[in-house]
Amino acid sequence: MKNTVFVVGAIVIKDGKALAVKRGDSKNKAVAYRYEFAGGKIEPGETCEQALKRELLEEMDYDVEVQREFMRVVYEYDEIIVNLRTFICAPLSDTFALKEHIDAVWLDGSHLFDVEWAPADYDIIKELEKLLNR
Repeated sequence: MKNTVFVVGAIVIKDGKALAVKRGDSKNKAVAYRYEFAGGKIEPGETCEQALKRELLEEMDYDVEVQREFMRVVYEYDEIIVNLRTFICAPLSDTFALKEHIDAVWLDGSHLFDVEWAPADYDIIKELEKLLNR
C-alpha cells in the first residue's frame, strides 16, 4: 500500500501572473526538473495556512498572505499518493531566494503551459488558466 503525503502549494499571484518554481533532481523522477507551486508537507499540528507560510519562508525566504483555498487534487505517483491543497496567495515582499529550487518564473494565463509541470499540478493549471484569463 502506498503512503499518502499531505501537501500544500502556494499559487502566488502578482500583476496577473502566477509564480512557478522548478525542482532540481528528485527521488520521484516524475517531478524532477519540473515546475510546481512552492510549498510542501503539512507537519503534525499545523493548519494548511501555517504550513504554507512556513514552507515558503524555509524554501525561499518569501512571506505571503494566504488569501483563500483554490483547489484540491489527489494524484497517485508510482511511489506515493499526493493529497495537494492549493491556496491563492499575495506576496508581502518583492524578493525571494531560491534555496530548494533551481528556477522561478512568473507566468500569465496564456503562458502557463509553456513550462513542464509536475503531473499533480496539471488539473490545477487548467483552472488557474481560467482565473488568470478573466
